[in-house]
Amino acid sequence: MRMKVLVILVLVLCTIPFYAQEKASKVDLGFSYGIGNEFKNRNYTFTNQSYKVQFYYVVKQTKNFKYALVLQPEINFASHQLLNIYFVEPDYPDYIAKRERYTKLKDVKEYVLNLGFLVRKPVFKSASIYVLGSIGPMITDTETERLSKGFAFSDVLAVGFTFRFKGVTLDVRPNIRHVSNGGLQKTNAGYTTKNIDFGISFSL
Repeated sequence: MRMKVLVILVLVLCTIPFYAQEKASKVDLGFSYGIGNEFKNRNYTFTNQSYKVQFYYVVKQTKNFKYALVLQPEINFASHQLLNIYFVEPDYPDYIAKRERYTKLKDVKEYVLNLGFLVRKPVFKSASIYVLGSIGPMITDTETERLSKGFAFSDVLAVGFTFRFKGVTLDVRPNIRHVSNGGLQKTNAGYTTKNIDFGISFSL
């Protein structure tokens, strides 16, 4: 199912001509695929695969920098498991049953709308580096010992490198992601993961 989603999105994006001439477009449309996992710890595991549609809008450009707003609808497929049963403390209601339930490997789906701001610095004629920060509302479909089911936030800090040729941009983006609900629900330890995204985008 995940591979079908990836193939369909790539095919849709490939209908945008590769032969588009380079122009001063303010809008790019793209897609990215990402993988990641938790920072090493004794409490839990968390691995993920993400699929993002990406919209970039340039709000300002100077000789040395380009500033853009970024909109990224995302679906994230994750696997999570509690490792340290004592993370669920005895004052939790039904803590024995919760320890047993939470230590089983779980599939987690996250639906996210990332809103970000990007600062890009050209390093060669066709290449650039950038910094991206984003935050967005998120819905998670599975309760865990670290995060309640339902509404939460996804925060991302990324650096990236792009290569551009005739309106087509290839993108590599290492990033750090933190998920929590801001205290809006009872369980809010959240997850922090290190990730890398691979993307392609086109000038419109």
